[in-house]
Amino acid sequence: MTEPAFDQVSETASTARRHRVVIIGSGFGGLFAAQEFDGKDVDVTLVAKTGHHLFQPLLYQVATGILSVGEIAPPTRLILRDQENATCVLGDVDKIDVEAKKLHATAGHIGFDLEYDSLIVAAGANQSYFGNDHFERWAPGMKTVDDALELRSRILGCFEQAEVSNDEEERRRLLTFIIVGAGPTGVEMAGQVAELAQITLKNSFRRIDPASARVILLDAAPAVLPPFGNKLGNAARARLEKMGVEIQLNAMVTDVDYHGIEVKDPDGSVRRIDGSCKIWSAGVQASPLGKMLADQTGAEVDRAGRVLVQKDLSLSGHPDIFVVGDMMALDNLPGVAQVAIQGGKYAARQIIAGVEKGQTPDQRKPFKYFDKGSMATVSRFSAVVKVGNFELAGFIAWVMWLVVHLAYLIGFKNRLTALFSWGMHVGGDHRSQLTSTKQWVYARQAIERVQADEAAALRSAMEAASASEPVQGPPEDAGDAPAPSATTARD
Repeated sequence: MTEPAFDQVSETASTARRHRVVIIGSGFGGLFAAQEFDGKDVDVTLVAKTGHHLFQPLLYQVATGILSVGEIAPPTRLILRDQENATCVLGDVDKIDVEAKKLHATAGHIGFDLEYDSLIVAAGANQSYFGNDHFERWAPGMKTVDDALELRSRILGCFEQAEVSNDEEERRRLLTFIIVGAGPTGVEMAGQVAELAQITLKNSFRRIDPASARVILLDAAPAVLPPFGNKLGNAARARLEKMGVEIQLNAMVTDVDYHGIEVKDPDGSVRRIDGSCKIWSAGVQASPLGKMLADQTGAEVDRAGRVLVQKDLSLSGHPDIFVVGDMMALDNLPGVAQVAIQGGKYAARQIIAGVEKGQTPDQRKPFKYFDKGSMATVSRFSAVVKVGNFELAGFIAWVMWLVVHLAYLIGFKNRLTALFSWGMHVGGDHRSQLTSTKQWVYARQAIERVQADEAAALRSAMEAASASEPVQGPPEDAGDAPAPSATTARD
């Protein structure tokens, strides 16, 4: 049961005399927006359901043991501790009241309210299973630290189980890794799983050859890395195939279970691929907060749940509410880090201009996105880069990827340790983060069991309470009226 609103948080927000800015989300959009207010005459509260800023583009390297969680997910509170006008609050926002300019969030069993004068919503996106949410149990996505740690344990666990299995068919299933989605995350994940099997784990087992693992990358689309174009997509595909990765395109996943997946081919035929470890990177769905805002403001949402925003990233009729990053839909902008970073900074600047210069919403200049290009690694020494009409694949592209991602990591220490980890990986393929636990593997199923048990207990309690209620008899003044029959009483 959730406790009443936390008075300290609520009171701090409501009694502040300066302009109150609340930012939802600690990703690229939320963090960079918060930092833009440094030294400004406003009070900023950043509320997020996690206490860290996740550098999501490198999450696959946590899942494959190259980087540690701390290197790509530093605590948000420590990042902003020297910004005196910024307050970090851990909480999962479950309600936004647009009229009252207030939101409600929970941190464990504690609920609290935050009031705002301006609101920046940068809650990001979740993995999309296109209406088949039950797939998630068997094919986790790659959106959170929990996902990465779980996948790392699942991947390593498959090799460990294969080592002790005497059933050849089960061993083949355990050594089959299926990545659904041939976008940047899927390509990067497939390349790293292949390298892990063929190089890192070489000579580590006595009964199995890790290099015999089967890595399958499939997608319902007809190409690898569609946003990068045919040239770079084909280059990435050729590199993956050289590493032994099986590429299956125009293959739509129709079912996922413990043993494997079912795939529908263009001719309508359905086939099965048995595989123990399934990884989902096929789509995204914006935070449900987008739909909540749309219902109250009359804004529209697209099929991915993103809110259609105005040219200034605000909601129509609500210039005090900005939606940025993966949650916004504007001019077909992609859901990449640079869009979130630039959008978060832009929204903050509009609020600052309103507070310091009295700028009105109609005086805002439209948001203009500066495309700095897209990058994706395929394997060690190989990446693809697209900047406008400039396209590059191979080693130089990999060096460019390395420099850019190193620059965007938060904190000098994280950059230094990440560089060291990459150097150890490239120089000898040493991966220092290959620890796995049983708890990480089965945490998702354990949570589901707990939820199911709680739901069953609640149903039992309600049924018991209903059964214990006394049956209402005839009124006292009914005199000698006959008692109702058993049939009538049941009816």
